Amino acid sequence: MYKLFVKRILDFIAALFLILLISPLFLLIIIFLVVTNKGRPFFVQERPGKNEKIFKIIKFKTMKDLRDQQGDLLPDKDRLTFVGSFVRKASLDEIPQLVNVLKGEMSFIGPRPLLIRYLPHYKENERKRHSIRPGITGLAQISGRNLLDWDNRLRLDVKYVDNLSFLLDLKIIFRTIKNVITSKDIVVDPNSVMIDLDDERMLKD
Repeated sequence: MYKLFVKRILDFIAALFLILLISPLFLLIIIFLVVTNKGRPFFVQERPGKNEKIFKIIKFKTMKDLRDQQGDLLPDKDRLTFVGSFVRKASLDEIPQLVNVLKGEMSFIGPRPLLIRYLPHYKENERKRHSIRPGITGLAQISGRNLLDWDNRLRLDVKYVDNLSFLLDLKIIFRTIKNVITSKDIVVDPNSVMIDLDDERMLKD
C-alpha cells in the first residue's frame, strides 16, 4: 500500500509545502545564480526515471560553460563558481528537484537518477533500480554518497528497492538531514574521487 499509493501522496504534499515554505530562499539563490551564470540559474538534463522513461531533471546551475580551444568543456573544478561551490556544499543545488517530485517524475527517497549513457552498462539485477521513481536522496547517499564505488552504490540502490518501506524512508530522511547539517560525505567535485560508470565498466571488460 505504501509503495503503490501512500508514498506518492506524501511526496506531493511535502513537495508542495516545501516549495511554498522556502520560496524566498529559492528566489534569492536564483538571483545570485543569474548574476554569476549570466542569466542561466538552472541546469536541466535528461535522465532515466521509473521504467527508464526519460525526464528532465532540474538543478541549480553551479558551473560556467567554459570551453577549451577545441570547444570541449573544461574540467568541473575549473568551471565551478564561488557561489556554485557554496550551493553544492550546502546541498542547495537539489532544491529545484522539488518540481520534479511535484510532477511525479521523482520521489524524495529513491535511487538517484543517473546519466542516460549509463543504461547499457548496468548488470541485470542493477536494472531493478529503475522499477521505482528516482529520488533526491537515497540509501546510497546516506551510506557514503560519491565516496562509494559504483558496485556498492548500485547494490544499495537495489537493496532499497527490495526493502522499500515507510520506516526505511524515515531513516533515510533523518540521516540525510544530519549529513547535510554536518556536511558529511559531501564532495563538491565528484569527478575528483570517482570515474564515470561507463568508463569504469569498460575498463573492467
